[in-house]
Amino acid sequence: MFNKKDSPAPETGSPPPPAKRSAMKSKAPSILSADLTITGSISSEGEVQLDGIVEGDVRAGSLSIGEEATVKGEVVAESVVVRGRVEGSVRARQVQLAATARIEGDIVHATLAVESGAYFDGHCRRSSDPLADKKSASSDTIAQDKPKAAASMPPAPPSSAAAASAPRPAAAANSDPFASKA
Repeated sequence: MFNKKDSPAPETGSPPPPAKRSAMKSKAPSILSADLTITGSISSEGEVQLDGIVEGDVRAGSLSIGEEATVKGEVVAESVVVRGRVEGSVRARQVQLAATARIEGDIVHATLAVESGAYFDGHCRRSSDPLADKKSASSDTIAQDKPKAAASMPPAPPSSAAAASAPRPAAAANSDPFASKA
């Protein structure tokens, strides 16, 4: 039952068989150094550390934008840490803006953390699934939402003429709020 079958013994100096492609996925981040400028989009399912300049969209599983880095385009990731500059929209489940961050564009997020000193100029909108949500928090979206908000507002208060004819309390009618009390 537990007898060993006759098979050749493996050689001790031979290399192991090659692993499957899916098992070879790198756990180390892709690093784009400070002296690198890319014109075009970047896409990665893994972690990307960006220290250079990208003129195009960046999509990644996890993205870290360094202090000297610049992205001119849309940033989409599960998690984004911004220490540098982004000129465009950011869509991520987790967004963290460090004190050195400079964002000029909209942010759509599930969670947002902003350190003191971070610069942000744009619209910010929370979404339960920002990666699936293509709708940005632009001024057009806000303008379209205004009629709905106006329709759901409570009725206006009575006119000032009706308010003027209403009786006022005696103390309020005869007192001067700016008079000094001796």
